[in-house]
Amino acid sequence: MSPTLAFVSTTALVLQWLLLRLTGVHLAPGLEALASGLAIFGAAFLLSWAAEVVQLDIPRGLAIAGLAVVAVLPEYAVDLYLAWQAATHPEYVGYATANMTGANRLLIGVGWASLVFIVWARSGGRQRTIVLEQAQSLELKYLFLATAYAFVIPLKGSLSLVDTVVFFVLFGLYIRRLLQASVEPQHVLGPAALVARLGTGARRTVTALMFVYAAVGILLAAEPFAESLITIGRGWGLPEYLLIQWVAPLASEAPEFIVAILFVLGGGATAGLGMLLSSKVNQWTLLIGALPLAYSFEMGAPSAMPLNDVQVREVFLTAAQSVFGIVVLLSFSFSLGEAALLLGLFLGQIVTHLPEIFSSAPGAGEQFAHYGAWVFAFVYLAMAALWLVFNAGSRTGLVSVFKPKALADAIGPEVEGRVAR
Repeated sequence: MSPTLAFVSTTALVLQWLLLRLTGVHLAPGLEALASGLAIFGAAFLLSWAAEVVQLDIPRGLAIAGLAVVAVLPEYAVDLYLAWQAATHPEYVGYATANMTGANRLLIGVGWASLVFIVWARSGGRQRTIVLEQAQSLELKYLFLATAYAFVIPLKGSLSLVDTVVFFVLFGLYIRRLLQASVEPQHVLGPAALVARLGTGARRTVTALMFVYAAVGILLAAEPFAESLITIGRGWGLPEYLLIQWVAPLASEAPEFIVAILFVLGGGATAGLGMLLSSKVNQWTLLIGALPLAYSFEMGAPSAMPLNDVQVREVFLTAAQSVFGIVVLLSFSFSLGEAALLLGLFLGQIVTHLPEIFSSAPGAGEQFAHYGAWVFAFVYLAMAALWLVFNAGSRTGLVSVFKPKALADAIGPEVEGRVAR
């Protein structure tokens, strides 16, 4: 598809939903979910392209972080709507973290892993590893800190404004470090290049309009999209939590994955993985921290958003997967075998939900999924511990992300060379 056609098509995906809202047309739940989901999908692409163009004016690290943030704005909209509703509709409490946990696990289990598979396929099987840059120790450091704190949430069974402060501070410190980087020349491709070729004033104006247009589309689509999924679940006898957890992220995460894949296809595998790493940081700090803020705002007073048993286990499982993903990357390389392991474990989690969807025995499927999730959570944690014991590169990387100045003394020449690349 040509860049011009891609730009027009994605703009039209948002436009069809804006026209439906302006004309007051209401569709059946299935069509409503499809139309609003396509609008979110198109808006996410527009945001991603706009963020790519912004790289021309700000530091590379901050640009990648900004690209990661705007690429998941649709996810923010859905999650914040559900947290907002939970304040006055207790039945929504069970949905508030669904999209966040599903998107985070998709990001590691499918997003990170897919990049290595693409590198391997693109090289004809010659390249089986993505080597991280030393600068990406910043993402690993803040991912580690955010994940360590995330285990507090299921232990206390709620999300409070204290959690908001902790996660926002971590994100602020991360951004402050990125701001210290210098501006570097950037190359943009595809539809983003169409905008980048404009004069400075026109480029910035068009980029701002893209942000505004996409944001309006997302704000108008978030509520109908979430509500349609809930209605479909109730009408078809499907678990509503699962629909929000796994279907909603397909619309919000797919454009982000595609942008990362384009980086890889353009020879920038490290930058592609860096974008998804940065996305994980902002989801695991800014997004989760914003949920109790939205909940408290609607309650009209500082309040802790309660988590039910399903959310407790899902947050714990998401944190456990994050621990293992970080430990794997601490060696500053990501191999084909490691990618296959992350993907396999993720698919195993999905399998545990099948009885919940297809079982005719009331409660049997839910029980299987419940115990399966806890098993996978502790498998992740056990494997992370074993990885640190038996993988010297990961142990060294754990030290280096907190003491980068000691990197040269802490690792051998071979590993040092790999990290420096």
